Amino acid sequence: MIGQFYSFIYIHIFLYILNTHHVVNVKYSLHTLGSNLFFVIETTTVSFSHSMDDEYEKFIRRMNPPRVVIDNETCKNATVIQVHSTNKYGILLEVIQVLTDLNLVVTKAYISSDGGWFMDVFNVTDQDGNKILDEGILDYIQKSLGPDSCFASSMRRSVGVKSSVDHTSIELIGSDRPGLLSEVSAVLTDLKCNVVNAEVWTHNTRAAAIIQVSDENTGSAIVDPDKLALIKKLLYNVLRGSNKSREAKTAVSHVVTHKDRRLHQLMFADRDYERPIDGASGDIERPKVSIVNWYDKDYSVVTIKCKDRPKLLFDTICTLTDMQYVVFHGSVDSEGPEAYQEYCVRHIDGCPVKSDAEKQRVIQCLEAAIERRVCEGLKLELCTTDRVGLLSDVTRIFRENSLTVIRAEVSTRNGKAINTFYVRDTSGYPVEAKIIDYIRQTIGQNVLRVKGAPEDLNQVPQESPTRFLFGGLFKSKSLCNFGLVRSYS
Repeated sequence: MIGQFYSFIYIHIFLYILNTHHVVNVKYSLHTLGSNLFFVIETTTVSFSHSMDDEYEKFIRRMNPPRVVIDNETCKNATVIQVHSTNKYGILLEVIQVLTDLNLVVTKAYISSDGGWFMDVFNVTDQDGNKILDEGILDYIQKSLGPDSCFASSMRRSVGVKSSVDHTSIELIGSDRPGLLSEVSAVLTDLKCNVVNAEVWTHNTRAAAIIQVSDENTGSAIVDPDKLALIKKLLYNVLRGSNKSREAKTAVSHVVTHKDRRLHQLMFADRDYERPIDGASGDIERPKVSIVNWYDKDYSVVTIKCKDRPKLLFDTICTLTDMQYVVFHGSVDSEGPEAYQEYCVRHIDGCPVKSDAEKQRVIQCLEAAIERRVCEGLKLELCTTDRVGLLSDVTRIFRENSLTVIRAEVSTRNGKAINTFYVRDTSGYPVEAKIIDYIRQTIGQNVLRVKGAPEDLNQVPQESPTRFLFGGLFKSKSLCNFGLVRSYS
């Protein structure tokens, strides 16, 4: 018993020294003086490095391996997933990211990470509201979140941690306008770039995109520095357009990023949460976000109420994490049409929200995170054999028929292009059924399917002077004749 007690004391002292001094060499001896016990410890320390941070975290994980319990019996309508692990900054987002990437729906969640231990309970279903019974998915969850998982050791390195030889990633941020995606994809096609995957978001007059491309000739990543520089230059010209008041940015890399998280970071850095002074919200229902300070516990309590939608939990936790707030306790309920989230948070410096200005900024950023993925437009799904220039051709047809893309998800699987577009009429009116019929006939009835709100197609909008004057311009072939498709040159 005495030996075990001594070992227990030594381990805790050893962990404390490792944590605070980044020790690489430890020598110790045990001494007694009367009834008192002394440890004499000699250490060698070095300056902080990521590799030492990794080794320390690996040691902690070996001492206290994470544990995942998956229960399909307790809850009638959902699979219950419990995750227990040593606590670290960003672990909540890591767990939610794994569940979100599997397209699981979190109907309830309970979060507790106050201290050195993290415990989370999630009630999850598939997209159809059923329990998760697929053994492959359950095994993946165990491997991704359990003792054998390979979490990135720090959230600051969770973006851009894996090199890719298959494609080049292009990051874009700039002012949104009708036809922007069409122009961007036309540039890439002209430069012999094949779009493999892409994600495009628009919010508050701003647009952000992550596009993964391969070289048409080699089928692999683009490595020619001159060509990469030309891609950046031409896309920058397209993004900037005639808007001189807001900055446009382009970047290329050969690393794999988590697209959703990176898009949040791009739009946050671009300050898309700042609404234009004359920006009208229309009839769109805004999320309700409030923050109050719980002075007895030194927390700020963040409450969110809004219409539920896929990936909502990921978006809010991602934003809080990127703003360097830590969630200590929380509860989530989204079993009905509305979602309710409540979090007890502090800034990473240990303080709750300090001022009204900080409170307002957090509220604005959470509202923006919720709204970026909300799409009031018509949903169109395209599935066909992939080819170079496909995205350019499809988006050109949209633009010529007065449709603007407000969000897009482009992917390629086994030679098939599987694309989802959320579109609106450029005039702001509901999309007319005859326009969709014409587009489907042009692209292919079995290739393009309507998945949005069909009732919008049955509404006949009133004509307006603006629509009369400019509608024909978008529908005509004159855009190509005037060279507007290649306005990047």
